Amino acid sequence: MNADQRGRIVADLLAHYDRHRRVLPWRAGPGETPDPYRVWLSEIMLQQTTVATVGPYFRAFIERWPTVGALAAADQDEVMNAWQGLGYYSRARNLLKCAKAVAGEHGGRFPETEAGLLALPGIGPYTAAAIAAIAFDRPASPVDGNIERVTARLFAVEDEMPGVKQELRRLAATLTPDRRPGDFAQALMDLGATICTPRSPACSRCPIRAHCAAAERGIAAELPRRAPKKARPTRRAVFFWLVRGDGAVLFERRPDRGLLGGMAMPPSTPWREGEAWGEGEALSHAPAPAQWTELNGVVRHGFTHFHFEVTVWAAEGETDAPDAIWARPEDFGSLALPTVAKKICRHALDDGTLL
Repeated sequence: MNADQRGRIVADLLAHYDRHRRVLPWRAGPGETPDPYRVWLSEIMLQQTTVATVGPYFRAFIERWPTVGALAAADQDEVMNAWQGLGYYSRARNLLKCAKAVAGEHGGRFPETEAGLLALPGIGPYTAAAIAAIAFDRPASPVDGNIERVTARLFAVEDEMPGVKQELRRLAATLTPDRRPGDFAQALMDLGATICTPRSPACSRCPIRAHCAAAERGIAAELPRRAPKKARPTRRAVFFWLVRGDGAVLFERRPDRGLLGGMAMPPSTPWREGEAWGEGEALSHAPAPAQWTELNGVVRHGFTHFHFEVTVWAAEGETDAPDAIWARPEDFGSLALPTVAKKICRHALDDGTLL
């Protein structure tokens, strides 16, 4: 593809974007200056999460913490609680770390370069490029899933994902214009989200259809090609529902590093693949000596890389563990509970053995 073709692609796509851009709560309107805080916050939230899901969370965050300085002053538990339901909770912890770094080390202003942004907690190459392009109009080339798909089809790249990601990033960078790079990046994102969709792309409505090698060959819907997915393993655990005399239930905070880091959950055995836990080995991990009773049924939850099956054992008792968190059911909303913990709570409360 020569320079003239690239120039026509940029011009055609920007003209389409000017007429049909999506209205999103974090996106600056025509003639408006983008707010780097909103751009950053939305990009962190949108990692591995859909626009439809992020919208309400973004609005709630902006209402509660309208500036990066306000967010930097927040307590981690507050942020984790507000984040619950978005998943990938390391993002929330890094969100707060990044806000503190921007407020404390950069005077409340985000760096304008990819290199400067990459030095901040929780910002990787894609996010740095997206912020640099969208917030500061730097000629950077962010490549998300939508842009990967558009690029694979535009250049008819038939090699399988994920091995071809680096090549797609290289090809996408060849299109990045010096003028309006932020709008161009968002135009590519919108194209992938609304027209060049994963299934049944609407090629007849595409503003750059004339330049698309995959459409010309009739293989757009087949790209990008993906290697067959591996079957997800199943992990199993026993969770312990310990109820104190006043009706409060025991929770513990998971370590900051690792899956669901920093979130509150009832105590459990380790999570392991293979056979179910036997009674004796399971109860060796119980948080307190008590008359434990296994509740009927299994709680199932899907993580990205594995299925999760949970059985719940309940008892009345107490523990003097220094890191114990006690909460009555009416106060569960104040805890930063991941979705799987909420399922466990509903399962135990619906059983009604102790509460």
